[in-house]
Amino acid sequence: MGAALITGASRGLGRALALSLAGDGWSLVVDGRDPVALTAAAEELRSAGAVEVRAVPGDVADPAHRRALAREVGEVGGLDVLVNNAGTLGPSPLPPLAAFPLDALCEILDVNVTAQLGLVQETLPMLRRARGRILNITSDAAAEAYEGWGGYGASKAALEQLSAVLGVEEPDVRVYAVDPGDMRTRMHQDAFPGEDISDRPPPETAVPGLRRLIDGNLPSGRYRVSELEPETVAGGAR
Repeated sequence: MGAALITGASRGLGRALALSLAGDGWSLVVDGRDPVALTAAAEELRSAGAVEVRAVPGDVADPAHRRALAREVGEVGGLDVLVNNAGTLGPSPLPPLAAFPLDALCEILDVNVTAQLGLVQETLPMLRRARGRILNITSDAAAEAYEGWGGYGASKAALEQLSAVLGVEEPDVRVYAVDPGDMRTRMHQDAFPGEDISDRPPPETAVPGLRRLIDGNLPSGRYRVSELEPETVAGGAR
């Protein structure tokens, strides 16, 4: 198969996608901030059939951690897919912009934008050689105005613009900004503290759409998982 680097793979969408690739015999480099949860996820990936699993605990906002991830990828033998899934919501409950702590906004932008580009820069030579793919996980909050979502939404809008420009600058690498939709994850629960989010679908439901981008031949662009049918290009690149 191939080799993939997936950030934020200890739980939620990252873990679900990693398990799907493991079942097809991919080699995986995964990270997460919780070493215990990451170790448990890595064992699952090995049991699911991954050829090789390198689990590197740490924070993508740390340049040394990003360099460590790139080294692990090099030791695996190259990189076919980079999935920038790790991110931060910011303060919870979600504050309005009029009262948004500016230091918190700086942290959100650092994790959700700067760190993502930093990891792209670390791994781009390998992705170019493999004519690989980059999946930057975004959100409808990047394009829609939701009360309280200004900080997170601004960071995802910036990530989408970086993705669009990178897709133009790197013709040998497919660059996708992909909105997985609402999911029943810890981050989504943090966005709605005390509310019942059991009606949201589990992250596993988004995996087939992500696999369409990884396994198919769609051009660089912005996609919504809800529009990625198995044999169509609904939504297309925009």
